[in-house]
Amino acid sequence: MIRIVVLLPLLAAAVLFLAGLQTVPLVSRGETISPAAIGEARGLLLSNDPRRLRRGEQRTAQIPVALVDEAVNHLATRRLHGRGSFSLVDQAGEFRLTVPLRLPGLSGARYLNLRAAFRSDAGQVQLSSATLGSLPLPRLLVECLSVAVIELAGLGEPWQLLQQAFRRLDFVPARGVVAVAYVWEPGLLDRARSFAFTPADSRRVEAAQRALADLFMHYPVNARVPLSEVLLPLLAGPAGEEGVQQRRAALLVLAAYESGKSLNTLFPQAGEWPRARRLNLELLGRYDSAQHFVISAALAAWAGEPAANAIGVYKEIDDSRRGSGFSFADLAADRAGTRFGELLAGDPQRFNAAMSRPLRDSDLAPSLAGLPEYLSEARFERLYGGPDNAAYRQLGADIEARVAALPFYR
Repeated sequence: MIRIVVLLPLLAAAVLFLAGLQTVPLVSRGETISPAAIGEARGLLLSNDPRRLRRGEQRTAQIPVALVDEAVNHLATRRLHGRGSFSLVDQAGEFRLTVPLRLPGLSGARYLNLRAAFRSDAGQVQLSSATLGSLPLPRLLVECLSVAVIELAGLGEPWQLLQQAFRRLDFVPARGVVAVAYVWEPGLLDRARSFAFTPADSRRVEAAQRALADLFMHYPVNARVPLSEVLLPLLAGPAGEEGVQQRRAALLVLAAYESGKSLNTLFPQAGEWPRARRLNLELLGRYDSAQHFVISAALAAWAGEPAANAIGVYKEIDDSRRGSGFSFADLAADRAGTRFGELLAGDPQRFNAAMSRPLRDSDLAPSLAGLPEYLSEARFERLYGGPDNAAYRQLGADIEARVAALPFYR
């Protein structure tokens, strides 16, 4: 009798789960991140920089709905291998989530489609409705499902951090933003670091920093050094998952070095680590190409290809406005670096095989000949419009073909 009482809820949950599966996804979209979202995220971070906030200071972050939407999709893609979306519908914030499933005994793909709408009452968020497939879900069940999804996505600790700092949240359709009022506590930054980087990550990054400093001691200060010459020893390591993690750490250290950024923000103890002497790393004879390649490789290895691509395009658009100008040559270096980091993290066996042979710069990145550079914002807009313009897409396809032709990435 006791067994029946225990099994009945489990059986009911299984029946509900199977009944909620559908043959068509609720959310169908790509995994790309737009350059505009990167710009919005950068602006949001600059206006809420934790290094400039005082303990107990209350701030209100105006988060664009489009940024929340792309962040939800990115997390659903990276953590659940699904797709997600967020929108403001009738004064409510609506989350949609689709996770593809293949179950034994069922032909074709099935989709777990979840929809949940939340309303803000005096700044406090409350669930207004939810469905699993075509089935309406009771509030208590949704709360349990939400906790499970957050934990499954590996977001339990960040969610706790948000709850601690949160004061009120308002959906503002007229401005297309979600207004979040919070109170800053310095301890939140430490906890955020501990979530982003485990103690094992910290040890690997320290070892990588020491290896970088030791390697660069063999060169005169300000020496011009091909990037391929330093990548081989820096990325040497054991096979298996530990080797992948060590190489990701090495890319992070090299990206910080190339960007001139200190690791102290991510690892406070990094101030005690040895500093690498200044060299001029070059890719295909260009310092800027080495910088773009390494930073994009690290981003792809740590955050994924869509984020790396979007950040690369955003930077070039930003450069066209107030920097050196838009450069398709830089985009080619970005794209090659993204493929490098993606291969390192996603297919270590192929990566190790490629790195077991002598390495030259021309193995890492394609020729940049004929790719337009130094384009002002006005000229870029006139000639190429933007990422959705046919002329831009044509050059993008040319860059993709050049990178794909390299044996290293085949």
